Amino acid sequence: MSDVIVVGKPDLHGKRLSFALAEDRVAHYPEFREFFVRTFDLNQKGLAEPGFVQAPSGLAYALAFLGRSGEPFPSGVEIHAVVDALEPLDDETVDIDLWAILRWMIGGVGAPWTVEDFDRTGRLYRVPAAPTG
Repeated sequence: MSDVIVVGKPDLHGKRLSFALAEDRVAHYPEFREFFVRTFDLNQKGLAEPGFVQAPSGLAYALAFLGRSGEPFPSGVEIHAVVDALEPLDDETVDIDLWAILRWMIGGVGAPWTVEDFDRTGRLYRVPAAPTG
């Protein structure tokens, strides 16, 4: 979980945001919404800017929070890799990073959610990025 850290906005000159993952129902479980609000100070920042994390590969990822009328904010999140503008995205690296980001998120949410259960589910479904063991 500590392989993922919250970072400030990286220099985006010569970079692009490459879509990696979306979850459009973050508020379905309030503890996940609260994790993002707390971690990225969303009660103050709102939609003004994305949150950024650095993943184990060293890549930065932008977390763009979504709002919907009549629903608690954020209602969803999109995760985008911050990559060089003309470089292709390495899918294997992104898969490993996304697994780490999801583990970090679940660890931050806490009980009844556990990283161990998440990893076990990944192994059950044979997700390549899930840790073995």
